[in-house]
Amino acid sequence: MTDKDLISKYLEGDESALELLIGRYLKPIYSFAYRLVGNSQDAEDISQEVFLKVWKNLKKYNDTKSFKTWIFTITKNTAYDFLRKKKEIVFSDFENDDGENNLEDSPVSLEILPELALIKGEDVAILEEAIKKLPPDYRTVLFLKETGELTFEEIGEIINKPMNTVKSHYRRAILSLRKWFSK
Repeated sequence: MTDKDLISKYLEGDESALELLIGRYLKPIYSFAYRLVGNSQDAEDISQEVFLKVWKNLKKYNDTKSFKTWIFTITKNTAYDFLRKKKEIVFSDFENDDGENNLEDSPVSLEILPELALIKGEDVAILEEAIKKLPPDYRTVLFLKETGELTFEEIGEIINKPMNTVKSHYRRAILSLRKWFSK
């Protein structure tokens, strides 16, 4: 069943349709939230808030738009709101003595580009290390494309960037990772 089918069934009174919809997006939404905030407990809280917002606003959802884009946008906005509320924490406080930002360098999902790790027979930790070295914009696009299975157009809507910029970030991320693995 498509997302739109599940939404229609839920709006007609089938509660199990909402459970299926949430089950479909639970892992990708949690992973994306974790990527944005870098903390599993906060990512759980954000994910819970996202699904609560979806439940409350599903009647207002515009079914001419992609549900996937809608829910990832809600997740991004909820995570950004969460980070803004924590504004008493100065983001430079996350930097260690080497100037590395622990928030930006948080581990990413192990699902990102596993084929790159397998091609060289490398450990996933090496792949994570390579991804950490990517600029934040590249990592976000890479993460959304590979684990969210979103189109470039959908990613552009989520991060509010033109599609060509999104494609460029993705291509540069892949080229950087290939270069890293060719060392």
